[in-house]
Amino acid sequence: MKQSDTSIMLGSPAFANNTALPIKYSCRGQNISPPLVIANVPTGTKSLVLILHDPDAVNGDFTHWLLWNIPPDTVQIAENSTPTGAVNGTNDSDNTGYFGACPPAGTGTHRYMFELYALDAAPKLPDNTKQPVLMQSIEKHVLGHFTLTGLFSAEHS
Repeated sequence: MKQSDTSIMLGSPAFANNTALPIKYSCRGQNISPPLVIANVPTGTKSLVLILHDPDAVNGDFTHWLLWNIPPDTVQIAENSTPTGAVNGTNDSDNTGYFGACPPAGTGTHRYMFELYALDAAPKLPDNTKQPVLMQSIEKHVLGHFTLTGLFSAEHS
């Protein structure tokens, strides 16, 4: 990984970092992606990557959303949308696109981590790509990284 520019930021008007992810964005709600806001993209960024995962999943880290080749001038990703030119990868439900928070009952509060990476290159990967391959392809191209975390439990609803 290259020297990281820690100025890149990711936020959401729907929830603050380390607070509850609204039910609307879960499998118990509308199962749509929340609105996101991107700021302070490092100079030289050619593309952005977004990975949503649950490190607290019962069977290990679970990928909910992979999105790459997001244009570097993107300042927001609207609710339930994909930026023009971006590619949705395959999540751990074996579907392409967003899969909302969906922890089983009795497993407590899970962290849903929206990880944004600024890259000096654009990954050339098919949409059936999963997280390990994506991570391997970007590891030498990261200019900046930021994590926004939403919290959710089955009891949340």
